[in-house]
This record gives sequence, C-alpha cells and structure tokens, in this order.
Amino acid sequence: MIKKIEEGSIAQELGLIPGDRLLAINGQQIRDIFDYQYEIQEGYVELLIEKTDGEQWLYEVEKDCEEELGAVFESGLMDEYHSCSNRCCFCFIDQMPPGMRETLYFKDDDSRLSFLQGNYITLTNMDRQELERVARYHFSPINVSVHTIDPELRCRMLHNRFAGDIMDKLHFLAQAGIEMNGQVVLCRGINDGAVLEQTVDGLAGLWPHMRSLSVVPVGLTRYRDGLEPLEPFGKKEAEVLLDAVGVWQERLRKETGVGFVYASDEWYLLAGRPLPSQEMYDGYPQLENGVGMLRLLEEELAEALWEMEGDEREICGAVATGLLAAPFLEKYMERIQERFPRVRIRVYPIENRFFGESITVSGLLTGQDIWEQLKERDLGEKLLLPCNMLRSGEEVFLDDWTVSELERRLKIPVSVVDPSGEDLIQAVLQPPGNGKHKRRQIYEQTDRGHCGEAECGEIHTV
Repeated sequence: MIKKIEEGSIAQELGLIPGDRLLAINGQQIRDIFDYQYEIQEGYVELLIEKTDGEQWLYEVEKDCEEELGAVFESGLMDEYHSCSNRCCFCFIDQMPPGMRETLYFKDDDSRLSFLQGNYITLTNMDRQELERVARYHFSPINVSVHTIDPELRCRMLHNRFAGDIMDKLHFLAQAGIEMNGQVVLCRGINDGAVLEQTVDGLAGLWPHMRSLSVVPVGLTRYRDGLEPLEPFGKKEAEVLLDAVGVWQERLRKETGVGFVYASDEWYLLAGRPLPSQEMYDGYPQLENGVGMLRLLEEELAEALWEMEGDEREICGAVATGLLAAPFLEKYMERIQERFPRVRIRVYPIENRFFGESITVSGLLTGQDIWEQLKERDLGEKLLLPCNMLRSGEEVFLDDWTVSELERRLKIPVSVVDPSGEDLIQAVLQPPGNGKHKRRQIYEQTDRGHCGEAECGEIHTV
C-alpha cells in the first residue's frame, strides 16, 4: 500500500496516489522490501499497480538504474515484522515491567531489519528457503546473535530446540558471499570462559565473511522474577574477559590482519581500564553495538576542536547520561572548556531506578528518572541528552515521557545530541532553545505495518 508520493518522483509522473497498491515488478510478486529493492534496480521495469478503485494497471517505466519510484509505503518492510521464536535466558524484553506501551514488548527477529537497520538476529526464524533468498539477493552485511556455537548450549540459552544449527547456517551464508558480523551476549558461568573461546575460534574460521565479533555483557534489570537466575559481571570478571580478548586479538591479527573479536566499551569501564587506541578498532565494525563508541567520540571531538578558534562566549548548562559514561563526558567537557574557557557544562550521572541500579548505560534511562534526579539541581541555561535515550525519529523515552514534557517540568530548554563529536560540540556551544527534541530517524520507512512497529527487538545494553 502506498502511503505518500514524493514530489518530482517517478511515482508522481505516473499519477500514482496514496491508497494504490504495488502488486508486482517485472512479473515478480512483491512480498516485501527484499523483492522490491532487488527488482527496482533495473533501468526498465514493468509495474503492476492496483488502483484504489480495484482496477489493475501495467506501467512500463524507463529510468536510471537503481533509481527509486519515490513512493513511501505504508509499511517499511511491505510486510509484517517477523517476531522472535526464542525465549533467551538473557532477553531484555522479558525483564521489562508491565504497563509499558505495547510495541516495547514486540521481539523482532527479522533478517530484513538486520540488513536495513543493523538489528541482530538469531537466524532461528530462517529456513533454507529464506537463506537462499538472502543469498540470491545478496543482502549484506547481516548481523547475527550467535552467543555460542555449541549446539546443545545454544538450544538451552535460546530455549529453542531448533537453535543448534547455527554453524550450518553461517557456513551457507559465507559460501554465498554474505558478509556478517556476530555478537555474543555474555552470561556469567554459561557461555564465557572455554565456551567463549570455542565460539571465537569457530567464528574466526569463517573469516573474511564473518567480519567481526563483539562481546557484550548481559543486562539485568530488577524485573527478573520467574526467569533463569543470572549474575552480573564485576570488575574482576571484566578484567579476565579483557585479558582473554587481548590474547585472541594478538593471534587473530597475525592470521587475518584485524583483531576480529572486540569487547564493548562497558567492559573497559567495569574494569577501570583505558579504552584501546583508535587503530585497535579496525574501522569500528561494531560501533552500533557499543564497541568503540566512546573512543570514536573522543577522536571526533578532538579533531573538531582542533579546527575551531576559541572565544569568550558564556554558556552554562548540563548534560545527563548513564553512570558508566559520565566520567568520559566530564573529560570531554573539560576539553571543550580548554578552547572555550567561559563555557561550563556540568555532567549529571543518572541512576537507573526504573530498571534497576545494575543498568548503568544511558540508552536505557527513562524520562521520569531524569526528572526525579535533576528537578532540584542547578542545570544552568539548558540540558543536553544523548540521542540513544530516545525512540528513533521521535522524542519519546522508554517510559513514554517526552522531551517536551521533561523540558516543561524542568523549565529550561532541553536538546537532543546526535552521536558524533562535532554534534556534541555544536550542542554545547549553541544558544539555549536552538536544539532539537527528536532522535535522528535510523531508517526512513519503518512506519507501522499491520502488526505495529517493531520498535526495540533485541535490546542491547550499549
């Protein structure tokens, strides 16, 4: 179903209108975005359109190769989202409190979202036909939640008796030339130690098609009644993990030219160790999974400041963030103040009372926690918030509070900061009231389909 026609587009020239349906391209039935993206690439296409009155029209179109129609569809996937068939012992969505908006409880495990948005999928939903379809269209890269390559353990961790064939599926995709990135959500005493080493070795054997592997610590909220007991990681366990990653990286750099396996930033913060140098991240292949985010931000900030002339402008404000990232942001604010000595931005670490104190990342903070902990603080002229607190393309926190509501209650302008170092500097230096409230849209066509928006999927504590 077409929802919107873009100005000056092919769709507008053809006279297509909202409510028309795209049925087929070049005689190929369009089931979803995979079919559409593959078929629309040709310079000559035949479009079968069902008009709003039920008539079917066949359009012959000559266009530039890869030129889009300019039609925005009612559902970004042109299909319903595929939900997860697993019950992972570490699933964050199972640890969420009742009474939140319905879309937050939807677990996606959709290969199409992996390609379009970078979501991690387990492959348990993909049969041979779906794998062959990915290979045929060569949709790459795909991000895969592996967790372990031990068949029996993977079935147990995912609570899915069909989850043990992960290596067969990865080998199939590798042989088809599909690039992949893997991740392990590490659970203490379950898939760490020798099990993790086995996983690293097995996935490294798929290089260069398996491009990288990230290791992230399990996130545990206070809502785990009735779920499998899991223990959080502490400083000692983080040190052991980082030592092991260092050994594996040293070996794999000799074999592949890259480190291949990377620990998320949280491990370094837990262990109290400095972040690796930029070169050790090999181009940041797992940036969106919290691997190297803080290092890249620091490098971008330093580069942007190097090109700026300082001045005597006066700015007083605050920034709210999670407990783990707060010391780094304090350092970044000091760097900005060296160039702009009359700019003072105070960093406020926010304790996560909504999900529990063990959740220390900014991406899982709620509007009500920010309000409760800042309402009597000196925030100066404005408050800055990292964009990962918000839903993509909107100003909504996980608890349905909005940035506008927070701004109204705090009685000062609130600005949302995009991820780069330059974005951070601009947000700090701009006058109060000139910021934005929304997070940048990740993918332009992720509007609600028939089953509602697949909003969170597998939430990562990055």
